Amino acid sequence: MRLVIADRNTDLLIGLVSSYWESIETQWLCAGISLYDEKTWGQGLGQEALGLWIDYLFTARPELARLDLRTWSGNPGMMRLAEKLGFKLEARFRNARIVNGEYFDSLGFGILREEWSGTGQAG
Repeated sequence: MRLVIADRNTDLLIGLVSSYWESIETQWLCAGISLYDEKTWGQGLGQEALGLWIDYLFTARPELARLDLRTWSGNPGMMRLAEKLGFKLEARFRNARIVNGEYFDSLGFGILREEWSGTGQAG
């Protein structure tokens, strides 16, 4: 389950939003985003795109009680984005990822349906 993120003016591919089941039996869905070009980071595109995606997921799937978002401690931009959208840090798996020979923590963020306002901000 994914959608592309494209520039409104040029239709150029910028990235994608996605989701996958952690557990379909318990309706536990994870959401994510990738912006391919670092030049697009820090401009609010991620917040807009992921906010719209989360709103869509909660609207299209009324059975969802929560959404997860996963990242790693070497990605401060994604951690800030999760917090801006109202996600709470719920899990930290220490030294669970190796990037360029260095250990980083794996992080799990979550937001409950009643915490989501549908505006890209926590309710």
